[in-house]
Amino acid sequence: MENLRVLELYSGIGGMHYALTESGVTAKVVAAVDVNTTANEIYKHNFPNTPLLPKTIEGMTLDDFNKLAFDMILMSPPCQPFTRIGLQGDISDPRTKSFLYILDLLPRLIKLPRFILLENVKGFEMSSARDSLVKTLKECGYNYQELMVSPTCLGMPNSRLRYFMIAKAPPGSFSFHTTSEIQEGFPQPADKVLLEPSSPISPSPTSTAYQEEDHKEDEGGILYKLERAQDAERKSTQNRDQSLRQISVYLEDQGEGEMEQYLLPTKTLLRYALLMDIVRPTCRRSVCFTKGYGHYVEGTGSVLQSCMETDMEAAFKSPERLSDEEKLNQLSRLKLRYFSPREIANLMGFPKHFTVPKNISTKQQYRVLGNSLNVHVVARLIELLVS
Repeated sequence: MENLRVLELYSGIGGMHYALTESGVTAKVVAAVDVNTTANEIYKHNFPNTPLLPKTIEGMTLDDFNKLAFDMILMSPPCQPFTRIGLQGDISDPRTKSFLYILDLLPRLIKLPRFILLENVKGFEMSSARDSLVKTLKECGYNYQELMVSPTCLGMPNSRLRYFMIAKAPPGSFSFHTTSEIQEGFPQPADKVLLEPSSPISPSPTSTAYQEEDHKEDEGGILYKLERAQDAERKSTQNRDQSLRQISVYLEDQGEGEMEQYLLPTKTLLRYALLMDIVRPTCRRSVCFTKGYGHYVEGTGSVLQSCMETDMEAAFKSPERLSDEEKLNQLSRLKLRYFSPREIANLMGFPKHFTVPKNISTKQQYRVLGNSLNVHVVARLIELLVS
């Protein structure tokens, strides 16, 4: 295949660009577009030769798009209008404006891009924005497939379930059987589907894929750490899953002193210890890291138990009977710490040569990583899209 010209919209810190490189597809990013100054600084640091346009997408005219003569669009529009914890403003949210602008321009381009890949959060599949996307693709004659994929499908010990749309312009077709249903996981080759049908999922919170990050139980007593028996068993089952690698594979081999900066503050330990998702290096699971990691505690990502010699259940034993000092003494033995930004980048598939300018703070790094994507997952989808 000839050298594809790729337009990277909402380019962030370059996750799509790294995925494109990893996919092995012969391609060149002709332009990256984003308005986030921190993300742009990191992107330029890692891809100094790629034209980076620090402007709004709505600020680009139809002529600007046509001049780029791109064959592929990679994009990850703002997820805030569709997140479960947000207001779910959908198309009424101003942050969706640029995406709707893209859908308006697409049919009017001189040449339709041959390939489109979109990534967004779980929840996008139930939005009006998604309906507009599907309507536009159908009108333009694209073959497309919607998917819900998590890095766990590739043996990575991190739950980051995301919605993906991959689309091919006519007369292109996929090497796998497509369906109007949202597919869970990577699609199987067409010749394999006849023997092993892939399992479609509908936008329902009861599906397996949804349970990965939205698991709630109605029965069972509360254990230590405000955890139900079913939750503890689920985590134990995940940790026994040999198809997933241990977290230790993704940790940085640094001295204990260097990691002390990531230890949880005393105030955080006392107030939020019972709510944290705690993992050990030997675990094969961790929850999704969000942009609030390191600032907020509940639901923003797992924390790591650094001291393996301390029993976690013993550290959380009868906290209501202890004074703050005694409680802190018990919890401190676990040496709970945040994952470093580099470790989160590892869990998200960023290559070792991905680096961040020294002036970017840890908090800023957590924010842009939380807004990014899993590089290995997208690389695999680009392969499927172009093959």
